[in-house]
Amino acid sequence: MSNEEEVILTPEGLAKLEQELEELKTVKRKELAERIKIALSYGDLKENSEYHSAKDDQAFMETRILTITNILRKAKVVENQDTSVVSVGSIAVLNDLEFSERIEYQIVGPAEADVAQNKISYESPLGKSLLGHKAGDVVDVEAPVGIIKYEVLDIKSGL
Repeated sequence: MSNEEEVILTPEGLAKLEQELEELKTVKRKELAERIKIALSYGDLKENSEYHSAKDDQAFMETRILTITNILRKAKVVENQDTSVVSVGSIAVLNDLEFSERIEYQIVGPAEADVAQNKISYESPLGKSLLGHKAGDVVDVEAPVGIIKYEVLDIKSGL
């Protein structure tokens, strides 16, 4: 397996994907099978919107199962956490120098990125810029609005 194929995950991200896969394979598959069975009882499949909706949901779910299975097959879990520099798994405590705003971001792999939970991909402009930096460093990040400057205040283990 080449590095390009690896999917970097934190232990938490791995557990979430494994849990989602189990839920899809057991609970959700049964629920959809029941929906399809009920919809079939309504007769005429040409105009049976409930049947078509259930089949669409089934196709989406099976695609998600394949996607997660593929991610898990290629997963490389980040386990050691050096808090002297920002790395995948780290929580970087930053100060936005323009707005004097304190922000914390956990650096994760693309499969786990979720901006609403302050989890950013190491492939994102900010993630790339932070990797390898130490507390006290000032980092320039190219953004659509121009260069944003952050000071790395602290680095915590996110694992």
